[in-house]
Amino acid sequence: MSVTRNNKLPPTALAALTRALSLAGLLLLSLPLVSRAQDFAASPPPPVPPKIEEDPGYFAVREASTALQDGVYFLDARIEYRLSSDARRALQSGVPLTIRVEVELLKPRRLWFDSEEAALRQRYQLEWHALSERFTVQNLNSGDQSSFSTLLGALDSLGRINHLPLIDAALLDPSHEYSLRMRAVLDVEKLTGPLRLLAFWRRDWSLGSDWYKWSLRGD
Repeated sequence: MSVTRNNKLPPTALAALTRALSLAGLLLLSLPLVSRAQDFAASPPPPVPPKIEEDPGYFAVREASTALQDGVYFLDARIEYRLSSDARRALQSGVPLTIRVEVELLKPRRLWFDSEEAALRQRYQLEWHALSERFTVQNLNSGDQSSFSTLLGALDSLGRINHLPLIDAALLDPSHEYSLRMRAVLDVEKLTGPLRLLAFWRRDWSLGSDWYKWSLRGD
């Protein structure tokens, strides 16, 4: 008598084995993903780059005086200029900046505002030339121009006013004491249209010194 073995599994057992093998395969495939997720969770977050502080800049008249020579009063002054971050970026992008120095001669009055006897406006243009990598300072009143290798050197030269003719002494009343005041401002009116509109709204473009005052007697 011969005996034959049936190697076929019942359908229910075959289905159970198939599900077990599928589950084992999914578990094996998911192990690298779990490992990578754990590595990602354990790694520290990337460092936050430091915030770049914007420089608001400032203008300040440090000293000013007048001297009488050959019947004419001459002005000597020292102004400190520090451009804001916005102004420096515009300058290095090829936008020329105009700085205006204002000097006013006032006659004090007791019962009313001081009267303005004379006024002087000096305008300077600061410009960066990328081709030559030089800064230029031009006196727009006289046309004189100087060139500098650094912005610091250009601003230092711009801030030195030496022996500038102010007013003829014959125009002053020797019996009166006058007062002088001066300031320096960034002239945003000379900027291009879109940049001028931006300058009116941005505080960093409102660069201007306080009035510096001193007295003068017409002798």
